Amino acid sequence: AVMILRLVFSSTSISRSLPQLGLSIPTRYIEVARMSHFNYPEARRGDIIEDFHGTQVADPYKWLEDPASEETKHFVDQQNAISAPFLKTPLRNHFLSSLRDVYDFPKHGCPFKKGPNYFYFFNSGLQNHSVLYKKENLEAEANIFLDPNTFSEDGTISLSGVSFSESGAKAAYMTSKAGSDWKTIKIRDVSSGSDLEEELSWVKFSCLSWTHDEKGFFYNRFERPIKENLDAGTETDINENQKLYYHRLHTSQEEDILCFELPDNPKWMISAEVSKDGKYFIIQVHDGCKPGNHVYIAESNNIDGLLSVRKIVESFEHKFEYIGNDGSVLTFLTNMNAPRNRLVRADLSNPEIFFEELVPETSDFLEDALRVANDRLLLQYIRDVKSALQVHDFTDGTFCRSLPVDLGAISSVSGRHDASEIFFQFTSYTTPLTVYRFDVNETETEPQVFFRPNLKGIDTSSLVTEQVFYPSKDKTKIPMFIVRHKDVTLAGDNPTLLYGYGGFNIAIMPSFSASRAVFCSQMKGIFAVANLRGGNEYGHAWYEAGILEKKQNVFNDFQAAAEYLISNKYTQPAKLAIEGGSNGGLLVAACCNQRPDLFGAAIAHVGVMDMLHFHKFTIGHAWTSDFGSPDDPEHFKFIYKYSPIHNVKHQDDVQYPAMLLLTADHDDRVVPLHTLKLIATLQYELGSKENQKNPLLARIDVDSGHGAGKPTQKRLEEIADVYSFIARTLGASWKG
Repeated sequence: AVMILRLVFSSTSISRSLPQLGLSIPTRYIEVARMSHFNYPEARRGDIIEDFHGTQVADPYKWLEDPASEETKHFVDQQNAISAPFLKTPLRNHFLSSLRDVYDFPKHGCPFKKGPNYFYFFNSGLQNHSVLYKKENLEAEANIFLDPNTFSEDGTISLSGVSFSESGAKAAYMTSKAGSDWKTIKIRDVSSGSDLEEELSWVKFSCLSWTHDEKGFFYNRFERPIKENLDAGTETDINENQKLYYHRLHTSQEEDILCFELPDNPKWMISAEVSKDGKYFIIQVHDGCKPGNHVYIAESNNIDGLLSVRKIVESFEHKFEYIGNDGSVLTFLTNMNAPRNRLVRADLSNPEIFFEELVPETSDFLEDALRVANDRLLLQYIRDVKSALQVHDFTDGTFCRSLPVDLGAISSVSGRHDASEIFFQFTSYTTPLTVYRFDVNETETEPQVFFRPNLKGIDTSSLVTEQVFYPSKDKTKIPMFIVRHKDVTLAGDNPTLLYGYGGFNIAIMPSFSASRAVFCSQMKGIFAVANLRGGNEYGHAWYEAGILEKKQNVFNDFQAAAEYLISNKYTQPAKLAIEGGSNGGLLVAACCNQRPDLFGAAIAHVGVMDMLHFHKFTIGHAWTSDFGSPDDPEHFKFIYKYSPIHNVKHQDDVQYPAMLLLTADHDDRVVPLHTLKLIATLQYELGSKENQKNPLLARIDVDSGHGAGKPTQKRLEEIADVYSFIARTLGASWKG
């Protein structure tokens, strides 16, 4: 997903894989489906033509930008009427039934301590949402603290963030309806389990940080959209003028105190954090998704209006993330003069701020740092797209020890600055999320398993993972993980799924997926993940090599991954599917336009497809950090060359791969118009051509958003549809 700000928390649902079914779909059935022409709806084409810096660009489907119009709703119904029957194959029905059976196992999050109690997320198996439990100690009986499954009958209201007061007596939590980015904040008393009367609305991309006097907390909100009777999340209005407020308990939202705003820079984003000792308010300001930020500091005096702040970082060139402090000396993680990050310190008592190095940059990428046990640092590194953990001294930064970690990824870590106990979650392409417990003051013991899920119906030891480094077009070596069953031979005819993202400073780390494990184990498919430029697998330079005028590098990296899989006999074009979501959806669509000959199928989830208008809807303006702005004549030149809806072209000698575009009606991150305009363009430009026999389909979900908060049952339904599409279009069958 396109990231805006780090969320208050993130929880990961653990998938698991299918038992043997022995179901086989006859090849003749698949081939008939692939060779049939479709009667696509004839969408109205308008006559709108826009001028972009002297270039005339038609926008015939601009009317699809209005999600509330009857014409748009009818178009959506027509698309679902075509795609739904195609996806309802015998394999899909068996896949879904078995997936539900094997997904029914317990999933345990990292415990974290707030006040005297431990809290952790837990899902008994098929619950739509994980439940937040409370324990007095790790051996005590657990009690439900927050159960999102009670928020709505159909599971479409989810828990999207929680923050506890310093003593653990109160918790502010955010809920989201139908997957929208709009949130509602409620407050719960921890001892009684009852909610206070007040609710805060029109919250989006918000911090939640309590002052240590526990009188209230900081949060962010926008003005309410203008439209009457609004179904929040379906609107496309641009999000501007975010403000920082302070809410005092037992008061109405109308009484909340405006603490910080940026009226001269309406597109900038704000977050606030209270220092670990409660003495300072640390305010960060971001310009969209740029990996850099301003830092302002305010002393924790009485909050009665706009905060009196001191700016200590006033450039977006580098990022500064607060880690902890000793009195007036603050520690930050930064990429200033360190593309792979380091830790620095600044003393606020000095009249002039300067930064001293605490932990220097290394050849590995420093992903995160956590202060624990008062005088220890737990550092999380990425080393060739695999996690590594180290313990350092907080006082002088010296190395203490490394912690043994298997080849995979640390997905989350919990610990307190004043306690030596930590928990972390580990996962890999063949290992579901496993929770470990460790005391950082121990010098010789190793982390111990706290919770390990038991999988049924699949032997993950039969799956092998390899990492390769292949050359991209400019000879840059790109890492890629490849997962397959040990009995699969490389004869160039295996159904293969290639996934990519490549953007927004996000590393795609190893993680377990039930559906992908099933694909490899039961369908004898091959799954691959290419770690493209634009992410942060290797730090800031890796990110910068895949943005703005260098965005084409990302597409080249992905196409080179496909060529590697083909040339090394993993698969062939007709058996190769590509998949990506959000920025990765753009990746998939752009690569289909540029190299339709390379792929047999393509799945694009909630993709950014209209690159000339993306910045005009909801939070799209934040993405100019990666894409550039089409309003800039120089940026327009390279954006227009790859914009998916503007580069669909029929070719006499090659057809487009089978395409499935997915979106949802409450996606207010990448609004549905992107997918709707692209599918209309594809069907118009290619649908009637004699050689275009591969289907061009869209699946538009209802009461869903960009992905976060989607209930388990909806996720399983969508997964089944996607793999039904892959099997049907690649000619894959159930091997068992």
